Parts: sequence; structure tokens; C-alpha cells
Amino acid sequence: MDQEYLFEVSFEDTAKRLDIFIKEKLPELSRSRIQTLIKEKLVLVNLKPSKASYKVKKGEKIKVIIPSDEEFEIKPKEIPFEIIYEDDDIAVINKPSGVVVHPAPGHYDDTLVHGLLLKLKNLSGIGGKIRPGIVHRLDKDTSGIMLVAKNDFVHKRLVEAFKERLIEKVYIALVYGKLTKKKGNIETFIGRHPVSRKKMAVLREGKLAITFYEVLDEFNKASLILAKPITGRTHQIRVHFSHIGHPVLGDPVYGGLKHDLPKPPRLMLHAYEISFEHPRTFQKLRFKAP
Repeated sequence: MDQEYLFEVSFEDTAKRLDIFIKEKLPELSRSRIQTLIKEKLVLVNLKPSKASYKVKKGEKIKVIIPSDEEFEIKPKEIPFEIIYEDDDIAVINKPSGVVVHPAPGHYDDTLVHGLLLKLKNLSGIGGKIRPGIVHRLDKDTSGIMLVAKNDFVHKRLVEAFKERLIEKVYIALVYGKLTKKKGNIETFIGRHPVSRKKMAVLREGKLAITFYEVLDEFNKASLILAKPITGRTHQIRVHFSHIGHPVLGDPVYGGLKHDLPKPPRLMLHAYEISFEHPRTFQKLRFKAP
């Protein structure tokens, strides 16, 4: 099924080029991909095709149609990642920062899935051609530990375990400033940002989100923290620490680029540890990705 996005041009976006407007609203799309969509008349301004150079006007409705990837062929490819553990049912891997987990607009041939297909003989098929073996994700710029399912039996059990909060994940992050309280819980409601579709935000009508944290070390203008998400909301750690005034350094979305600090080379968030019960043997397992 094709993906469709509808945006209304605000006063602030008036007079922007159509291609630039779309790039700002859908940053995961490459510029060449946007140009192709416009040329193929899959971008409509008030239901009419337009040119990339068209200057959008306040109140106009911009519709973007992204064709389905169902027929997209994913070929095995060398992608950098480390296999920490593997058996007949699961694999535990360490994903580098900058690697997208599965194919999506703008990333069709350079994802973790391409690497999994090359290095692992079997992957569960529940996620379809686009997400084989994928039971949970990390953001592109977040590095660290991930669980991969090698057959449908364990895939279903792992999904259920995540839903029941039986799988525990621990993150390490470098955040801006020094926290007054050195240990505690951040508890809010998180939902989709009302204006910026790609962002999450603390909202009264959102879903409950709880993050336990502990300060591990302090520096001049930053703190190294351990963060354990009790719930699993999208961008939860990034949103929570931004909300309390201590954004994760290197985060361009939630305020982690501070003018009084050198720009970090990446998002300073790492999935450090995962603990779970093996879905077939029920053995308690714990793995770390230093």
C-alpha cells in the first residue's frame, strides 16, 4: 500500500521552494528521491502537480505519495555491524550509529537488514521482505545492542515479551548540563508532535512514558547517564531528557546541539545492555555492547 502524507503550508513556510518544503517535512527522503516524486507527479499542490521550484503559499495543501516498496528487492550487502551472540533461534548484534535498521524512503540499499541477509542464514519472515528478523528498532543515529529473530516461532515470543515489558534495555547517554537529582524516574505522557510529524513530544493526551536514570559521571557542561526505559515509546529517552532541560548531546531534533559545547560527531546515545529470557530454552540471558 502506498504511503500518503498531507501537509498544510503555514505562514512560516510561505515562499519556500516545494522541494525544500518537502525535505523539511520528510527529512528521511533524499533530495534526489524528492525530485523523482515531483517529476512523477506524486507531489500535488491543492491536488495538482507542480514543479520543484514552485514557491508554496500559506494555506495550500501539499500531498506526497510514496509508492509501496512491496516489490522492492533487497539484496545481501556488507554492512558494518558486530554479532555478539548467535544460536539457531536468535542473534544479538551491535549496530553502529548512522545505520538505518530496515529499508525506508531514502535508504533502500544501505540498511542493517541488508547486512543481516548477508551474515545470517535464517531470519524470521513475519516482518515481510522489508523487515526480516526485526522485532524492535534503534533510531538511525543510536548505536548499540539489538535482538534479531531467526524464525517465526521466536519472533512471536519476542514481540510478546517486549509488549509485556519482560525485556530490559539499558542505555548510556551523554546529556547537556548537570542534573540536580542524580537518580530517579522521569514520568510523562508522550505522543506525536502536533505540528512536526517526525517528532515526538510531551503531551497531556499522549501515552504514559517512564524512564529510570542514574548519573554515572559529571563533566564541566555535560553528564554521563545510565537510562532504563520502563516503557517503550518512540524517541523516549531523547524526549525525556530534552523535556527536563538536559538533551542528549548531538541530537539535532530535540535540542542536543548546544552553542557553548563542541559539536559531537554523532548522537551520544548507545544501547548498552539487554536482558531477557530465551524464547525457546527460557534461559536468562544478558548481553552488553560496550
